[in-house]
Amino acid sequence: MLGRPGFRFQPINIVRRAPLAASLPVIGIAALGAAALGVTAYAAQQQSPPIARYTVDAGTTSGLSAMGGGMKSAMAMMTGRGGGAAHELILRLGSSRTATGAPKGDHFMPAAAGLGKSVPLVTPTVQRAETTGPVGELPKGRLYIFWGCGERAPKGQPLVIDFSKLAKGQVPPRLYAQSQNLPDDWKVMHSNSTTYGDWPNGKDTKVVPGNGSLKGAHRIASTYAPEINFTLDRDFMPALQTQTQSMPSGAYALGWKPIAEATGYYAWTMSAKLGGQTGRGGDVQEMVWWSSSATQAFGGPMWDWISPAAVKQLVAAKTVMPPSQTSCTVPAEVKQLGGEMTMANLSAYGPQSDFAYPPRPADAKIAWKPEWIARVRFRSTTMLALGMPGMDEMMAGESDPASGNSDAPPQSAKPKCKGLAGIAKRAAGLCE
Repeated sequence: MLGRPGFRFQPINIVRRAPLAASLPVIGIAALGAAALGVTAYAAQQQSPPIARYTVDAGTTSGLSAMGGGMKSAMAMMTGRGGGAAHELILRLGSSRTATGAPKGDHFMPAAAGLGKSVPLVTPTVQRAETTGPVGELPKGRLYIFWGCGERAPKGQPLVIDFSKLAKGQVPPRLYAQSQNLPDDWKVMHSNSTTYGDWPNGKDTKVVPGNGSLKGAHRIASTYAPEINFTLDRDFMPALQTQTQSMPSGAYALGWKPIAEATGYYAWTMSAKLGGQTGRGGDVQEMVWWSSSATQAFGGPMWDWISPAAVKQLVAAKTVMPPSQTSCTVPAEVKQLGGEMTMANLSAYGPQSDFAYPPRPADAKIAWKPEWIARVRFRSTTMLALGMPGMDEMMAGESDPASGNSDAPPQSAKPKCKGLAGIAKRAAGLCE
């Protein structure tokens, strides 16, 4: 699936980071709570771990990534409803308490959210992972990694990775961008909570409408945590508006209109080529990955929501582009090694709202004993297909409403869309 960054597209998992609770020998609830509150930032203030932690990840998705919101979002994008953008919302509640009876939780939303009175926070059933595929089968192929904005890739690129070596545990150093030591990088997970609930889930299939709003009063009630109440004065970020152009050298020029709330930008592209049959292992696959980072930083926290403080640190490290930057060129070598079509993703990281009860005292000498803490993070992502016939022209027209292209008469005699691949082409306006 073209994943949940919009499309949080993670085509391969080169390194799996163990959950916090699994990566350390034994961690008590108190230690987890202390990490969640950011002891480093408030070391001078005595504090107790909260009973409950709640996170809201709110995203705006546009382009092909708007299809990540489900068929309803895809149809809204195709028909122009909701401004061609979709919204995503990820809710997670973790508590140190055991539920009274069967765990049950609900997030009561503002009416403008368009999700009804509430959405259920469901506690997942933990199932044993099953191993699939023939024993001893190893992936075949190579991954080529490029990084940095520029018409040409610098000397020393690409980094070439053999999938079969990765499967044997031979991981190159500094391959995967790490999130350690990033400010406010705590997470709510099933593995670090006594009782846990989340949404979306299999019980509720509602989709956030493109015109939904999060502004207003929120209430989270459950059988395993104190009631959480906060009023949000921020809303979903605007959709990213991009423009692309193929250059004579084979490079791609990518530009975008700045978003006022953006704290930084990050772009990546991916393309793949399939080779001939090689026997039991299947097709040889070559994948080409590029990121806008000035340093080799593959995936990691950039695929997620990131706090403004963490983005500031990543901008200083030249891993994330600053909020003042509005263009980046994908090197020509990325297209030369990749397939006919390259998928590109651009993310704008946004603001964060924090809540707690009782609020943290301003006087550091007063001990803080919160019952709960909560945060709401925002971001905007878009995905487009570089190299798809007509895509550059279409994106250029969409990115500049003042150009008058939006009033151009519709193209006639478009081919009919067929199969799953037709969904993406229909969304791009290339077929009917």
